Amino acid sequence: MSGKTRSWWGWGNVEDAVTGRERAELTRRTAELLPSADLAVHEAPSVDSFGVRSSRIQAPPALAALVSEDVRDRLAHSHGQAFRDVVRALLGQLPHVPDLVVRPTSEDDVVRVLDWCSDADIAVVPFGGGSSVVGGVEPRVGDDYAGVVSLDLTSMDRVLDVDATSRAALIEAGAFGPHLERQLRPKGYTLRFFPQSFEFSTLGGWLATRAGGHFATHLTHIDDLTESLRVITPAGVVETRRLPASGAGPSPDRMFLGSEGSLGIITRAWVRLQDRPRRRSGASVAFTDYDAGVQAVRALSQSGLNPANCRLLDPVEAFLNAGSSTAVLVLGFESADHPVDAWMARALELCRDHGGTLPEPARHTDSAEEAARTESADAWRSSFLRMPYQRDALAAQSMIVETFETACTWDRFATLRAAVDEAAQDALRQVGAEGVVTCRFTHVYPDGPAPYFGVYAAGRWGRTVEQWDEIKQAVSEALIASGATITHHHAVGRDHRPWYDRQRPDLFAAALRAGKQVLDPRGILNPGTVVDPLR
Repeated sequence: MSGKTRSWWGWGNVEDAVTGRERAELTRRTAELLPSADLAVHEAPSVDSFGVRSSRIQAPPALAALVSEDVRDRLAHSHGQAFRDVVRALLGQLPHVPDLVVRPTSEDDVVRVLDWCSDADIAVVPFGGGSSVVGGVEPRVGDDYAGVVSLDLTSMDRVLDVDATSRAALIEAGAFGPHLERQLRPKGYTLRFFPQSFEFSTLGGWLATRAGGHFATHLTHIDDLTESLRVITPAGVVETRRLPASGAGPSPDRMFLGSEGSLGIITRAWVRLQDRPRRRSGASVAFTDYDAGVQAVRALSQSGLNPANCRLLDPVEAFLNAGSSTAVLVLGFESADHPVDAWMARALELCRDHGGTLPEPARHTDSAEEAARTESADAWRSSFLRMPYQRDALAAQSMIVETFETACTWDRFATLRAAVDEAAQDALRQVGAEGVVTCRFTHVYPDGPAPYFGVYAAGRWGRTVEQWDEIKQAVSEALIASGATITHHHAVGRDHRPWYDRQRPDLFAAALRAGKQVLDPRGILNPGTVVDPLR
């Protein structure tokens, strides 16, 4: 990591929090958008004020060197990074704290920890960067266990092998995004997987949650970059075969991708690499008619051009994050092999066919170290990277700032967007909060988009978690009723379970539960996420 201090209660590093002029400007913009908002700042409480109980369990002497009972450490491992997590921390309300944080340094350590916890009836919640926004790392497991261990894998963070012929690498699951890339860079490779949480999330977390990266088309999910997995379960080790593709029955990799540590602990993976790109083209396209922008993006997604970036911001989202008065499409292409100017030219031609205009010319570069971003795209990128920090700042000022991400087929998008907007606005009225709902596309496919809805509302301090929960309930119902998914890339966790249970077929749920009984017979692994606890 960077040597900076990680925040125990909120996003990222303490040194990078929103302060000074940035906070003043953020407050000014918020007040302009929501004049009735009470924007008084509330500070985080001290760690000592939580009154965290002593650990109920004690590790065997052979594991003592891996164990932490430090209160700050345990609090930092008691929650993820959802809006409700941050606010509960600010309010001093973190009721589910692990008894111990355990940091294995090898697979043998993982085996020994799972053996101990199985024998002692201790729940195990895997933990990487802790960036879950769906309750996936919260030790909310009930009272049926002797205790709870947070299994922090970040000490297992090495690139173990690089196969240059096949262009793949064997990497330990605890590697944070930047550390992973630093190890690949001297060899000229990249995983090219950059979720918004990149700096503070790990390869194992990406795999366990079927995470989505930054790139909008083609290789969008970590699934696409996975060659094989090695998984430690209480029943033994599962190691899948390295293959570029296979038609030999249901894929064992698919069983563990997205399982959120409920079936086993992913300890390492062979992943597909790419040469570092150096040819780039970038443009920002304005649309006075948002629906025309949607049609342009559909045309792009079905053109076979496969842009690296294809983010359509509605007018409110564009105003908040890029200072624009119209809908904006942030468009980009890149390659390690060939110029991409022709791809950009054709993409812009498609955009013009749908009424798009270029406020400034497209930019091109032929350097691995130089970006090709327009001024609007630069504004969006800066805002995108600062969003989690700004969310925390606004959460401390009684604002409700959170998102819903989903995916649907193109024929359902207009109906879905209307349903989400109506559900969110109705819920805002019910909870007495003035707010706005925004929409942007994060990923697009030939058969449909992945819309990312944002809610910005003026809440009441001390009640914003409850207000948000009602909004979350209403919009989640709208997503499922409209034929969309409860999540495109944020995983299930504990927060999405009610809607995931309705989305998946009942017989598949029964088969998954049977699989857990085989792999985790004592039911200790991350109870309550994608599979019901076995008790």
